Amino acid sequence: MRKIMTLLALMVTMTLSAQGLERPRLVVGVMVDQMRWDYMYYYYDQFGEGGIRRLLSEGHSCENTMINYVPTVTAIGHSSVYTGSTPAFTGIAGNDFYVNGKTTTSVLDTTMTTVGAPGKTGMKSPHLLLASTIGDQLKTATDYKAKVVGVALKDRASILPAGHCADAAYWWDTMSGHYVTSSYYMDKLPAWMEEFNKKHTDKDLKLMESPKGVTKTIDLAIEVLKQEQMGKDDVTDLLAVSVSSTDLIGHAYGTRGAENKAVYLQLDKELARLFSALDETVGRGNYLLFLTADHGGMHSPKHLREHKLPSGGWDNQAMKKKLNEMLSQRYGGKEWVRNIMDNRLYLEREAIRAKGVSLSEVRDAVVEMLLTDSDVIFACDYDKVGSSGIPPIVKERICNGYNSHRSGDVYVAVRSGLLSWSFNDDYIGTSHGAWNPYDSHIPLVFMGWHVKKGQTVRETHITDIAATVCAMLHIERPDCCIGDAISEVME
Repeated sequence: MRKIMTLLALMVTMTLSAQGLERPRLVVGVMVDQMRWDYMYYYYDQFGEGGIRRLLSEGHSCENTMINYVPTVTAIGHSSVYTGSTPAFTGIAGNDFYVNGKTTTSVLDTTMTTVGAPGKTGMKSPHLLLASTIGDQLKTATDYKAKVVGVALKDRASILPAGHCADAAYWWDTMSGHYVTSSYYMDKLPAWMEEFNKKHTDKDLKLMESPKGVTKTIDLAIEVLKQEQMGKDDVTDLLAVSVSSTDLIGHAYGTRGAENKAVYLQLDKELARLFSALDETVGRGNYLLFLTADHGGMHSPKHLREHKLPSGGWDNQAMKKKLNEMLSQRYGGKEWVRNIMDNRLYLEREAIRAKGVSLSEVRDAVVEMLLTDSDVIFACDYDKVGSSGIPPIVKERICNGYNSHRSGDVYVAVRSGLLSWSFNDDYIGTSHGAWNPYDSHIPLVFMGWHVKKGQTVRETHITDIAATVCAMLHIERPDCCIGDAISEVME
């Protein structure tokens, strides 16, 4: 067997040497925030020919792509797609989490300043990301000649995909009504970017939660493509684009209705425009593109209940109060549970140490009380999840999502159809974060350079995307990648 593998490796090397190493001129990653997998088909008959329909007809769709960690939230999704990894390794434990006892967002960096506007919106960088990305690996493989740029309305959706070595990452500043960046990348906006901002300034405070936000995102993506001359030479570049408006609309209006329909039909039109721009500037067949999502979203409880499906909310703040009362009666003091974020419980470790109480003992008491709640199906001390009776599929996702320095102390899962917070009966929006398919089943379609047309129903994972792109580029996968290349995608 070893001789056969050696011979195969030699044959690949000889083929590459004889024909020259082929790579696409450009890799384009398109992430659609909160895009459920089934949206591709729910709206299919209303899409035009040049957007998602083209993607599905010309590309290769991985129909059973799952997120293999919890919580399923934006920052983790964007980092996982481009690192091929999970919070256990990347350190991006949520949109918000604790580092050294202090809360932070996934990209907050107070040592940086805003470039392009006054204020603090540019005090951001990828410094909390503990893994390399596709872009970082591409930079290394090309002796840092490749260009890597991130574009999104949300800061984390631009910064985390672009990675550590990126030339730029741009995101929307609502107060100034245009795009900004951070001193991490540059001291001054390029002249073309300043001119672009002058022409595209929009101080609509609700732009980020409207279909107009999708247009603004693709406007900049196409401008970056042209001004940075991406894909114009023999060195492969990377453009990471994330559409954020879809998420904000889902949170506000749910997964059904006029608002959701409008933003996805606009997305389809804007994708057609992006594909046309790529065909024109880079050349059809010269770029490798993938479209995916950072997570899905549950149908709103109001919608589900109207159709006799069980749904509702789990009041995590009421539970926090009960836990603190129970622990105070048992050990004294007041605040023992510091926070509950994305179903992760953070305990007041300093207070526990000061009382001389075992952290494990407090965690056990918390888990015991959580399990008395009929809406809670699983709860576990993160350090004991391996020996728990939690089903393997959920257990693996809890382990993959746990970073020992940033994820807290206890994970809790509520029954399906419940959002992890309270709301009134008129609430029509939704959220995400759970292990369930409505949050973890995401679209994944590859199109373009050396992509085999068709579809795959074999289970694949969000962490396989980076491995697949890197395999196609013949570059080393990111340093914490745990995914596998999806061979069915490749010609």
